[in-house]
Amino acid sequence: MDTKEQFEQVMKECRDLFAKKLHDYGAAWRIMRPSSVTDQIYIKANRIRSIEVKGVAMVDEGIYSEFMAIVNYGIVGLIQLELGYADQEDLIPDEALALYDKYAGATLDLMLKKNHDYDEAWRGMRVSSYTDLILMKLYRTKQIESLNGKTLVSEGIDANYMDMINYSVFGLIKLKYGE
Repeated sequence: MDTKEQFEQVMKECRDLFAKKLHDYGAAWRIMRPSSVTDQIYIKANRIRSIEVKGVAMVDEGIYSEFMAIVNYGIVGLIQLELGYADQEDLIPDEALALYDKYAGATLDLMLKKNHDYDEAWRGMRVSSYTDLILMKLYRTKQIESLNGKTLVSEGIDANYMDMINYSVFGLIKLKYGE
């Protein structure tokens, strides 16, 4: 499989999980402000780093499921940036999945462009480096949020969410398919 096929396969797993949670919980995440989504991604990335450093997880969910959560929360963040947060659940599953697909596709397009320019450099990286890059993107995102999105030269929150999604997918690909 090439990178695009591996990316699509991993994203299909993430989407399937998202759809199942949408069934169980509805779109309850619609009440989250983007900054809360950022913090939720931070919790997941920090847990990955903790497991990587300690070498053991005390809760029966490993790094793979946390990278999947970052992918899904990253897409939730992109949706929230577009729609704004709601005071109550306001999307039916089909609408939420259509928005999921829109942002999954945009993220894939971005990855393909960057992957072309960087010539698959991500394949030579360690999974732990993806974790560190995600954490760095989170700190950048928090700073942009503190500035109310008013940056001088930096990309916006949406670009950071997409990068976090892509780094997570790279981690998932390496964990699933190996080097």
